[in-house]
Amino acid sequence: MGIFDWKHWIVILVVVVLVFGTKKLKNLGTDVGESIKGFKKAMNDDEKPADPNATPAQPAPPVQPQTTVNQPHTIDVQAQKVEEPIRKDV
Repeated sequence: MGIFDWKHWIVILVVVVLVFGTKKLKNLGTDVGESIKGFKKAMNDDEKPADPNATPAQPAPPVQPQTTVNQPHTIDVQAQKVEEPIRKDV
């Protein structure tokens, strides 16, 4: 008995099919299968050795930021607390 009884699994399967519908479940299965295929392909691509005849890639030179008129400017300041006198005439 318990959750592993085959009768319980049948009831759960029927409820899932009624809630989601067969088309959504088919699409979900297809998406999961494609994800697994893509994962396996990526794992196999990582394991292949690099081509010994290939030249190493040259790093790109650093890009210098360009300043334009419409860019906001940052002002670096330090905040200070200012105590104002209490007004008694209010």
